[in-house]
Amino acid sequence: MELNENISAVVTGGASGLGAATARLLASKGVKVALFDLQEEKGTAVAAEIGGTFCEVNVTDDASVDAGFAKAREAHGQERILVNCAGTGAAMKTASRSKEDGSIKHYPADAFNWLIQINLVGTFRCIAKSAAGMMTLDPLTEGGDRGAIVNTASVAAEDGQMGQVAYSASKAGVVGMTLPIARDLMSENIRINTILPGIFDTPLLMGAPQKVRDALAASVPFPKRLGQPEEYAHLALAMIENGYFNAEDVRLDGAIRMAPR
Repeated sequence: MELNENISAVVTGGASGLGAATARLLASKGVKVALFDLQEEKGTAVAAEIGGTFCEVNVTDDASVDAGFAKAREAHGQERILVNCAGTGAAMKTASRSKEDGSIKHYPADAFNWLIQINLVGTFRCIAKSAAGMMTLDPLTEGGDRGAIVNTASVAAEDGQMGQVAYSASKAGVVGMTLPIARDLMSENIRINTILPGIFDTPLLMGAPQKVRDALAASVPFPKRLGQPEEYAHLALAMIENGYFNAEDVRLDGAIRMAPR
């Protein structure tokens, strides 16, 4: 897909981190970008910076997502690009024993479901609604794209650590649905790919002590540093621009393989 001012995009989780970096890179190519996020102040600032549109969206709510797409399409027209970066994390063991008194507790199903709803169902909700919209468009060229979708999973989809059962399940679900969605949409000229980031310097890590950040960076085989959001954005752009890139799940991780803990 050739990127220019006639193309519009929606980036979920676009107010910060991987989403903001991707939105900035798309805008630098002339693409009109709408940001879906719950962080109004940050999202409005990024939108103003790139000449885009901020839409306050909760990806777990159908009405909120519908309203976001309506606002984005009113501002920029039907999107041909969707990049899903909205997501969160939480840590809890499946079952554990207290070191203090030996009491046993288990991971509440409601808490497990909360993470699944955001990271997996929220991603699918945006994909389904965006793909339906893309199907109203003509392909850009004969045999070319109607649209392109990029999802965000995690290396935890393949080597989740202790306490990451819900997070790993949610991200493995994103990986698992990439191929069948590509097959569902193949006759409509819509491609979909997924990135599995390793340890990236995003807002999730910004609150960590420097000692922790340094230890995480040292655990990466090469280069021995945290990944930068701009590196994620460049891979997302390659997936969008390269018309033969479809149904792939690609690790972007400096060759790391996560240890059990």
